[in-house]
Amino acid sequence: MQVKVDHIKELRELTGAGLMDCKKALEEAGGDFDSAKEALKQRGFAMAAKKADRTMANGLVEAYLHAGGRIGAMVELNCETDFVARMEDFKNLAHDIAMQVAAADPKYLTLEEASPEETPEEVSLLCQPFIKDPQKTVQDIVVELVGKVGENIGVAKFSRFEIGA
Repeated sequence: MQVKVDHIKELRELTGAGLMDCKKALEEAGGDFDSAKEALKQRGFAMAAKKADRTMANGLVEAYLHAGGRIGAMVELNCETDFVARMEDFKNLAHDIAMQVAAADPKYLTLEEASPEETPEEVSLLCQPFIKDPQKTVQDIVVELVGKVGENIGVAKFSRFEIGA
């Protein structure tokens, strides 16, 4: 099936995936935009799983201040190369996750750290609905960037500070 260039560009803008990946997904989905978008998402998860064992020796620490300096958060976001660490998408992700920490006050990084009686969405950073798009979790947005840049990316640690808390 021949897909229109406009559809490929639109899918690329929405997902951040490469042009050829978008074209292939649209062709495989028979031109169905939603199916192609879901296929790209699943490929991102698969890519992230393959890269999970790679060493992340680069990255950055991002700080975020909120409420007139009464709440602050710091996040260490790691990646494999300094090239990716300097990318705007990576910097934006680090900033967004720091903002998430300030706003949602997670207690743990992963679900495994939480006790069974705690609600994972409330206490685990990676399980929380992302504040900018509650249809996705924080883990989903990390995986999307992994699919886009082709490197392992992960939150190493975070901390939240609040005056009077």
